[in-house]
Amino acid sequence: MSETRPSLLRSTPFRLALTFAFLFLLAFILSGATVYQLMSASLAKQLDQSIKETYSLIASTYAESDEEDLIATVRDHAQFSQDKDQIFSLTDRDGNRLAGDFTASSLPDGFSMFAANLPGVPPDTEYRAYSGIVGGNNLTVAFSLSETEDLETIALMSFGWATLFITGVAVAGGAVLASRVQRRLDGIANTMVDVSHGRLDARIPLIGNGDDIDAVSAQVNAALDRLSALVDGMREVSANIAHDLKTPLNRLQMILESAADKTASGEDVSGELTDARTESQQINSTFDALLRIAQIEAGARKARFVDLDVGPVVETIGEVYADVAEDDGKSLVTEIIPDTKWFIHGDRDLLMQMLANLVENALRHCPPDTAIELSVTREGSHVLIHVRDNGPGIPAEEREKVFRRLYRLDTSRTTPGSGLGLSLVKAVADLHAAAIVLEDRNPGLGVTISFPAIRSPGA
Repeated sequence: MSETRPSLLRSTPFRLALTFAFLFLLAFILSGATVYQLMSASLAKQLDQSIKETYSLIASTYAESDEEDLIATVRDHAQFSQDKDQIFSLTDRDGNRLAGDFTASSLPDGFSMFAANLPGVPPDTEYRAYSGIVGGNNLTVAFSLSETEDLETIALMSFGWATLFITGVAVAGGAVLASRVQRRLDGIANTMVDVSHGRLDARIPLIGNGDDIDAVSAQVNAALDRLSALVDGMREVSANIAHDLKTPLNRLQMILESAADKTASGEDVSGELTDARTESQQINSTFDALLRIAQIEAGARKARFVDLDVGPVVETIGEVYADVAEDDGKSLVTEIIPDTKWFIHGDRDLLMQMLANLVENALRHCPPDTAIELSVTREGSHVLIHVRDNGPGIPAEEREKVFRRLYRLDTSRTTPGSGLGLSLVKAVADLHAAAIVLEDRNPGLGVTISFPAIRSPGA
């Protein structure tokens, strides 16, 4: 089965990168336009200030009834400006030129704009002028806009090239980042395809930088670990069911065949029928336990959770099994601190079933004179229930395996049981978010179940 990979342009990371690049570019253009307008206004203001200062300087040379100094000053300024970036005009009342580069008889007083056609300068060159009356004569000082326009052009060109550069960098950077993200998304997709094809050992590769994709990938990998464990558990359960039920079914078949033979010969078959009923009850109890574990693991019983004190639960189990232990040549002691509450959130019936299974497990597999202890303690934010004995214990390498369905130690295969007691204990503990610890007591086994503690109701 082949998969169609999206092109770079169609990939979500690249589109997001382009979107952010566009927004950044738009912000850059708007800010650049604002800066350009402010710069143009500042240059225009500086130009007007320079024109006005030059006009004032020339006008200050005029003395009453003495135009010669004024005329000489205008001529000197006109001669010094060889490139015509500054031009001057001094005319009399009739509009006749007295000095300067041109005749400005039609310009209004104050600032104005005009286009001049002068020798040595491009046609229709724009000038900014200031005109006024000095000693009855009209004085005009004009500065070319070419320098200001050159600065504005340089600014616009720089801004344009910067825009192109930023656009290129944004698109290229977006493509690179999008490609990296797309490769990681492809890794997730490929892993899920492998899993859908039955490769439950496939995992999403992590780069280890702790970003959001790594966090999601780690969660998906954890879910795949649980899925793989569940599938392996189902396979193991199926094999164990087939293996462990084969013997009682064969035994049941042999009993029924014997009963059939005795019936044909007219013999009494009551013993065979009793044995057949015992075997069928054992098979039914095994399936009932499996269904009960499945129901608990599915979380169906969580609707019955309430805040409860586990002290009375432990005391009840201790009272029920104390006489059973004594009849079996063993002892069961319950240690509860008086007037102490041990509140957790849980299901009372499931907790009693869990503790009953632990006690029955100890009674079944421990020899006579074994001492069994039940107790409750608190450690920090957890309530701990302990079931301890001084029996043979469980080998360290077997302690994780005993929680599997239908798993039985070699030493316990000759004793009654289905191998589901500790599996049910584990299912109940997991439903209550509790942790189970098996420890070696030298001799004996200690089982500690740690529940999250809560405050007592109304506290």
